[in-house]
Amino acid sequence: MKLATLKNDTRDGKLVVVSKDITRYCAADNIAPTLQAALDDWANIAPRLEALYRDVEHQTVPCERFHEREAHSPLPRAYQWADGSAYINHVELVRKARNAEVPDSFYHDPLMYQGGSDSFLAPRDDIPLGDTAWGCDMEGEVACITDDVPMGVSKENAANHIKLLMLVNDVSLRGLIPGELAKGFGFFQSKPASAFSPVCVTPDELGNAWTGSLIHHPLMVDYNGEPFGRAEVGEDATFNLAELVAHAAKTRNLGPGTIIGSGTISNKGTDGGPGKPVAEGGLGYSCIAEIRMIETISDGKAKTRFMAPGDSVAVWMEDRDGHSIFGKIEQEVVGI
Repeated sequence: MKLATLKNDTRDGKLVVVSKDITRYCAADNIAPTLQAALDDWANIAPRLEALYRDVEHQTVPCERFHEREAHSPLPRAYQWADGSAYINHVELVRKARNAEVPDSFYHDPLMYQGGSDSFLAPRDDIPLGDTAWGCDMEGEVACITDDVPMGVSKENAANHIKLLMLVNDVSLRGLIPGELAKGFGFFQSKPASAFSPVCVTPDELGNAWTGSLIHHPLMVDYNGEPFGRAEVGEDATFNLAELVAHAAKTRNLGPGTIIGSGTISNKGTDGGPGKPVAEGGLGYSCIAEIRMIETISDGKAKTRFMAPGDSVAVWMEDRDGHSIFGKIEQEVVGI
């Protein structure tokens, strides 16, 4: 099934069930007022939402037109948002650009940080930027939402706790990252509010494109209206989403509504080296930092600038018939 949260006069919006082609919706607030409320009692609420989804598909209940611009991120705020780094190719490029080796542990113990989860951007909200020197970057990712996850869950059982999937534009301020990491604690100011896709879906909605706790579709990223990234989400992943969930739950329970991100989707080139831009026949990139690292490796310095007011980014995913699965994140950077 497909779910969304429509903006209203509350912080957490109104839960709706969305048709498969994401053109229609039916309010679900008589079942659960918000997505978080549904996740808090998922075992009981999910079957009722599934039944409504079938009714929406069969057009046996009144529906209204679904406008993606009216949607908030599926969870406008969450008790937990943790982002991993499942695609080590991205980390390898960053390290290589500064002549540093990738520690061996990175290949069997995921990187992960705890992001700000008190307020997310809606998928069509502007990205506020206080200073271009902060180095504003987009990061195209996928993410999962869990139910209750027990501490110490195995990688195999963690997959059963993945209840919903969605896309992410994980906004990063690259210019602030080095100073924060140098303090030895980690990201904070360099990781402002992120935006998630208008729609989230249950894994079964993807059919055989959901295999091995990975989505097997390209992630589409356009930058200023031009193709920037078409990375294959199911390729070159060192860790899958279930492994990231298990990593997060090693020493703690995860509450319902926990969001776990994949990190920047990143593919190697066909020759095993850095990937090429879309314009050169490659799969491109899911963030600006990656192409800057490749420029640094090849030319000694980066030439592609980070985002500035007026720049725009779009992130979406299509099924094999070219239909949008999650709706589209479309944002513009604005100065504040």
